[in-house]
Amino acid sequence: MSQQEEKPDLNPYFFNLVTMFASAAWQQLGKIQSHVDGKIYKDLKSAQITIEMLIMIRDKMKGNLSKKEEELLTSTISNLQINYADEAAKPEDKKEEENKPSDTCGCGSDNKS
Repeated sequence: MSQQEEKPDLNPYFFNLVTMFASAAWQQLGKIQSHVDGKIYKDLKSAQITIEMLIMIRDKMKGNLSKKEEELLTSTISNLQINYADEAAKPEDKKEEENKPSDTCGCGSDNKS
């Protein structure tokens, strides 16, 4: 068996890494339920950071990804960016985010002093 045949087109660890970040971003965008409590939360700042982490992975891995890995990462980032833009454009989201820190962080502080 040659070395090229042994190397998969899509490394399962890389696939799991990308889907782990994507799943977190979908939850942060309020598109899917939390795996912890089944509720839907929206945290656009965290979603933006998660998307930026995927972009950083893409940039740092440039030239080291198979074609399928690059396509997976590129399409995941594109889909998340489009959905982020849609959510960020909704005016009611800003009101929800303003209430989020004191409602869900558990620290009991009110950041609106």
